[in-house]
Amino acid sequence: MAKTTNEITPKVRINQIKAILSADSVKQQFENALKENAGAFVASIIDLYASDTYLQNCDPNQVVMEALKAATLKLPINKQLGFAYIVPYKKGGVQIPQFQIGYKGYIQLAMRTGQYQTLNAGVVYEGVEVKRDLLTGEVKLSGEPKNTKPQGYFCHMELINGFKKTVYMTLAEVTAHAKRYSKSFSSESSAWSTNFDDMAIKTCIRKLLSHYGVLSTEMIAAMTSAGEMEEGDPESEVAADANSETIDIPLNVVGDAPPQDEQGPGF
Repeated sequence: MAKTTNEITPKVRINQIKAILSADSVKQQFENALKENAGAFVASIIDLYASDTYLQNCDPNQVVMEALKAATLKLPINKQLGFAYIVPYKKGGVQIPQFQIGYKGYIQLAMRTGQYQTLNAGVVYEGVEVKRDLLTGEVKLSGEPKNTKPQGYFCHMELINGFKKTVYMTLAEVTAHAKRYSKSFSSESSAWSTNFDDMAIKTCIRKLLSHYGVLSTEMIAAMTSAGEMEEGDPESEVAADANSETIDIPLNVVGDAPPQDEQGPGF
C-alpha cells in the first residue's frame, strides 16, 4: 500500500528534493540564473529544507520553484542573512511554500539600480520627536530615545538626482496595515508575531519604493511576486484588475469627434 503524504518521513522528503535538484532541466535553470554560483545556491536549498520541519510538509517540487524565484533575483535564502525566505503557509489544510523578500533584500535590489545615493530604514523608539509636514511630506526626527519601545518605523531615500523622500508609520498604523492585509497576522508562527520590527521596516520600505522609488525590472518582479502581495492589498487589487477587460466608452462621453474625413490625415 502506497504511503500517504502524512506518512512520508523527513528523510524521504529530503531525498526527493535532492533528486529534483539533480535533474538536468532543473540544474540548467539555476545555472542560467546564477552561473558559477548555482552549485552553492542549490546546496543552500537542501540545507534549508533539511533544517526546516515546517517546510518539509510542503511539496518539494513547489519548494524548488519558489527557490528559483530567489535565484532569478540573486538573493540568498539563508534565514540568518535576512535577504529572502521560503515560508510555508497552510491553505485548505495543505502546506504551500511561498517565496518572500526580507527588507534587506529590497534594499539590495534598490541599490543595484545605481540610482540611490542613500536608502535607510529603521525603528523610531519612544522619546524621539517626530514632525511630519503634510504639504511637503518631509519627516523630521529629533531627540534621543528614552527606552527601547518602538513608537514607529521609517524608510528614507535620496536619489543621485537629488530627489529625496521619507515614509514614517506609527506603531498603530503598521499594526492596522498588517491586520488588514496579512492573512497570517494572527498566527503565532507568523513573522508578524516572531519578528514584528523587521516586518514593519519592510512595510515602510515597500511603501516608499513602490510609490516614489526607481523601480528596476528586478524590483517590479519582486513586488508583484505572489508572496509579496497579500490578498486584499490595494496594489494587488489594481494589478489583478488591470487589462482584464476592454472598457467600451461611447463617443459622446469624451466629446463628439468630427467625421473621419474631417479629422485630417490619420497616423
